[in-house]
Amino acid sequence: MSARDDILSTIRRSLGVTGAEAPRLAAVRERLASAPRGLVPARGQLDEPGRIALFRAQAEAVQATTAEVALAEVPAEIARYLRDNNLPATLRTGADPRLAAMDWSATALVIVHGASEGDDLNSVSHAFAGVAETGTLVMTSGPDNPTTLNFLPDNHVVVVAAKDIAGDYETVWTRLRETHGKGLMPRAVNMITGPSRSGDIEQKLLLGAHGPRRLHVIVAR
Repeated sequence: MSARDDILSTIRRSLGVTGAEAPRLAAVRERLASAPRGLVPARGQLDEPGRIALFRAQAEAVQATTAEVALAEVPAEIARYLRDNNLPATLRTGADPRLAAMDWSATALVIVHGASEGDDLNSVSHAFAGVAETGTLVMTSGPDNPTTLNFLPDNHVVVVAAKDIAGDYETVWTRLRETHGKGLMPRAVNMITGPSRSGDIEQKLLLGAHGPRRLHVIVAR
């Protein structure tokens, strides 16, 4: 018996159950099928402009930078961000069709594609959604947006559509289920709030401890 089985057996004995009772199994199946929503905070229950404003304020409160531009202006905004931060005009991206459809020809950016091997300074991804109540980006893994782009480069630029900024996590999970279907979820769903940080050393905040030291979020209208 594994340690996990031993712990679960102890819990079942304390509850006086075996784990095979039909009503208990039916209750679990019903809950998984219906995915009931929990208590939703009121903070994010705003109209779209309000959600965008709250999302940006919350993201900037945790050391991310943000910009709001028209969709066609995203390449120019990325080029500006790299230039203003004295970063090289190189960018790694996945195969996201929304990024591929943008006109990059007016910029001097050198763009390479695919997962990062850890030697890229800059990356760009497209978020599945944003969460206004915490300024969090919700990233789904796959060839379109490899998870390595979220964590290995020093500077991460993320594009999120204004319409995809939800007020709360529950709304995002509902969208994930509707988009991918039960049993077909992506291998990983990463929730990113601000750049990587740690306060473990003398309780001094250090950015870039476990991932990108900069996070720039572009809200595309």
